[in-house]
Amino acid sequence: MNHMKQLTITSDAPGAPLLLLGNEAIARGAIEAGVTVLSSYPGTPSSEIGQAVIDAAKDLPHMYVEWSANEKLGFEVAFSASMTGVRTMTTMKHVGLNVAHDPVMTACNMGVKGGLVVVVADDPHMHSSQNEQDSRYVALQGYLPVFEPATGQEAKDMMADAFMFSEEWGQMVMFRPVTRLSHARSRVILGPIERPEREAVFDKDSTRWVCQPSNSRRHRVEMLTRHARIKEAADSFKYNRLDLRPGAKLGIIASGLGWAYLEDAVRWLGIADQVSILKLGMTVPIPDKLVLELLEATPEVLVVEDLEPIIENQVKVVAQNHKIAKTIHGKNVVPVNGELSTRRVMEALAQVLSVEMPVDFRSLDAVGDEAAPLLPLRPPALCSGCPHRASLYAEGQAARKYKREFKKEVAARCGDIGCYGLGFFAPLSSDDTQICMSASLGAAQGIAQATGGPTIAHIGDSTFFHSGLSSLANAVFNNANVTLLILDNAITAQTGFQEDPATGRTASGSPSPVIKPEDVARAMQVKFVEVVDPFEVDTTIDTIGRALRSEGPAVVVCRQACQVLKQRELKEEGKRFVPCEIDREACNDCRVCIKRLGCPAILIEAEGVVIDSGQCTGCMVCAAVCPKDAIKSVGSR
Repeated sequence: MNHMKQLTITSDAPGAPLLLLGNEAIARGAIEAGVTVLSSYPGTPSSEIGQAVIDAAKDLPHMYVEWSANEKLGFEVAFSASMTGVRTMTTMKHVGLNVAHDPVMTACNMGVKGGLVVVVADDPHMHSSQNEQDSRYVALQGYLPVFEPATGQEAKDMMADAFMFSEEWGQMVMFRPVTRLSHARSRVILGPIERPEREAVFDKDSTRWVCQPSNSRRHRVEMLTRHARIKEAADSFKYNRLDLRPGAKLGIIASGLGWAYLEDAVRWLGIADQVSILKLGMTVPIPDKLVLELLEATPEVLVVEDLEPIIENQVKVVAQNHKIAKTIHGKNVVPVNGELSTRRVMEALAQVLSVEMPVDFRSLDAVGDEAAPLLPLRPPALCSGCPHRASLYAEGQAARKYKREFKKEVAARCGDIGCYGLGFFAPLSSDDTQICMSASLGAAQGIAQATGGPTIAHIGDSTFFHSGLSSLANAVFNNANVTLLILDNAITAQTGFQEDPATGRTASGSPSPVIKPEDVARAMQVKFVEVVDPFEVDTTIDTIGRALRSEGPAVVVCRQACQVLKQRELKEEGKRFVPCEIDREACNDCRVCIKRLGCPAILIEAEGVVIDSGQCTGCMVCAAVCPKDAIKSVGSR
């Protein structure tokens, strides 16, 4: 154990054990493979991969790392770097793949020179996402091989092998972990770190790297040929493994974390001697010969996989092609929605094999349902002192004033993806729409053009640079009656405090030019552009109100640093926030501070409303809201 504590993710200590997060294991695999370029956009559950490689790059001078402005750019940087012959990687979550989809499809045709691995972390059950999406559909569309790790150890080993596989076949690899694997910790045995000696040289071969139709027609034929050869090799892929049991009643095909759940389920049900198992590490394409061997050896088959029936459909094609009339279970017993679990896999096995469950889960569910109403609701909330709370409160107040003045409501308040998305919950109730990254301004324009407006959109600084620039250009171009609030907290906070174009620092911490959203807005010819401190509540309300009454698009930049970062800075300086307190003589327990703000630092106790000094950051927004002037800074009375 002491040895494990001394090691780091960059330790060149083959055979040594290290406790790693799944995402850290993936990063370690890339480091062992000698990855030279990493370009990434943070998105849970994938964010820690990029951060781990960025941290490691401080000890590995051959590596270049960056937080890209969005996933499309991240992919383009990695793909073009692979053209020079070095090993490259880009990471994103499943919805990020939607953003990168355009260049990904073209790159599938072109193939690669240096090994390229595209890590796409899917999020079954939508723990931190706006949808459930199976990225393997994109892989099928692009004839991309898909690797799915089942354990932290396999994630590390498979990632290291993925680069060699990519170079061997001249095709990039999609690496698909899911949330539970990405965020679970396990003991991982380290391998050796490869120190790349290859020189990056761009071969100016326009017949390969230019996607004109005359080239692309040839590229597509070459891609199909590569895929056919990869499919033949899938049967000998070392992470595909068939375990046949004589007389087995059921053949099971499982991949990724589903296989790990299956192992537990089989052991718990005591049916190890009744099942043959084909474990798949590569799920696109599947190994036809191994599948056929399992189909011929067992009376029926069950496919266990997260989300969509990608493996199941491929297995059914194999059965049809070989005229095998056999029941193939899949999404008829394994749910297509939500994430897999040992329980879900056990229930599927029990149903197919007609065996009894060792635990009465339904009775446990009934107890849980009975207890649920007794438990307090704990919706997610913005941090204490978060400037977004102040901005969204001011936005709501400005909208109410507009309604009183003009006798009509602001047509819509359109939200976006970021910390401020938590403003959807009461009491701020800030979002009438929330679709995807930077869709707030597009949605606000559509509603404004349909209704005559005005509308409000709010977006974060990182999200604005991610894909909001073109939306603002469109608003100016079409003179949309929209007010855009850019909530600039100087960091990409929700995914782990990554740098963005507005922070003045690169991923490695070196200085870079600060791109200010207000300068961008003025350059785009927005006439109304103002910057406010959202902690100055009255000024912010007034500014948003004037923006709503202006003609055409308006931009208000609400600039105040993330309080978590600010707290860290103060701690390094040996300081702390000066909290607020309730003046008991002035407070009449009206609870307006709670009803309008919902700050976690404001509590209700026996004596009435109190402020938790351990949580309070002293932002004084609650003091601006209090109608009785009963909230003061500690020591100010």
